[in-house]
Amino acid sequence: MAAPTVTASLNATSFAPGAQMLLTITYGDLDNKTLTVTVVVTDTQGNSSAPVKVSAVIDPLVVTVTDTSGRAWTRVSDNGSVAVYRAVA
Repeated sequence: MAAPTVTASLNATSFAPGAQMLLTITYGDLDNKTLTVTVVVTDTQGNSSAPVKVSAVIDPLVVTVTDTSGRAWTRVSDNGSVAVYRAVA
C-alpha cells in the first residue's frame, strides 16, 4: 500500500499575538478506492425502478493537526483533498 501524501502551508510566515492563522493542507492517497453500488428494484410483473447509486471510499484519510504549543486548530473546510484549519496566534 502506498503512503498518503500531504503538503501544508500557512497564510503568513509570522503572526502577531491574536492574529488568525490559516493552515491549508492538500492531501491524497493513490491507493484508496471509490466503490459505487447500483440498486434496482423489480416487482413480480417485471417493472423496474430507476437505478439508484451510492458511493463510498475504501481506506479514507483522516487529517489531524497539532502544534508544539498545544494550540487548538479548528477545521474550516475539507473536501477530501484540500482542508483548511484555523487557529489564533
